[in-house]
Amino acid sequence: MRRLSSLLIYAALVLVALAILMPVLWMVSVSFMPSGSANTYPPPWIPRHPTLVHYRELFTRLEIGRHLINSAIVSVSAAVLSVLVTSMAGYALAKLRFRGRQYLTGLLVAGMVVPAQVAMLPLFLLVKWFGLVNTFGGAIIPLAAPIFGIFLVRQYALSIPDALLDAARVDGASEFRIYRSIVLPAIRPVLITLAIFTFVAAWNDFMWPLIVLNDESRYTLPVALATLSGEHAQDAELMMAGAVLTVLPVLAVFFPLQRYYVQGILAGSVKG
Repeated sequence: MRRLSSLLIYAALVLVALAILMPVLWMVSVSFMPSGSANTYPPPWIPRHPTLVHYRELFTRLEIGRHLINSAIVSVSAAVLSVLVTSMAGYALAKLRFRGRQYLTGLLVAGMVVPAQVAMLPLFLLVKWFGLVNTFGGAIIPLAAPIFGIFLVRQYALSIPDALLDAARVDGASEFRIYRSIVLPAIRPVLITLAIFTFVAAWNDFMWPLIVLNDESRYTLPVALATLSGEHAQDAELMMAGAVLTVLPVLAVFFPLQRYYVQGILAGSVKG
């Protein structure tokens, strides 16, 4: 009876996984179909005559490679900066004693409930004041220090034993040495998770790059594809090829980092 229930659970999980993956698989399949094939009824699931013409058109006539590079610059920079800033801020709020720490933590928590759309206008005015409109820096800044990331790192850093930090201070280690040699290895799993979230958020972000970037040569991939969809609305195969190019880098980043994330949790990070 237990074996039958396990088989039923696995079968249900497989069906759910197929239902989730079906639109993605159809998107990949359509990207290899000749123009107009996806508009037939019933729509085909497998291309009869696979072709790479849509991918060639994206990289040659539509210069999508430039927008891929733009998205990579913004996403990688945002992920690196967010890890650096949130690791320092979260550790300081968790373990360093200074006046106003609790009030600052409460202020950050309150800031998490403010919708991002509400903050876009003052954020744009601030970016404009710094002269960063239509620059990659202006597109990166909002993702460089996410409040959720600071709070997440703070909660994770609270698990670091105070005795370990005090012992390092007694041995003469500076605060930066403690941060680099003890804190960073201890919070590595949450930093890898945060880097994945920030990279995916920056890669898929559409609204903020659309607001802050007005030069077409600096458009990120989602903005460029949205522009192309207006010009090639009837070419579903071309749009699906663009969507595939949008998804592939995210998968290429996620799966290797997922392995390191699991290894970090299983092996443990705090070392004496």
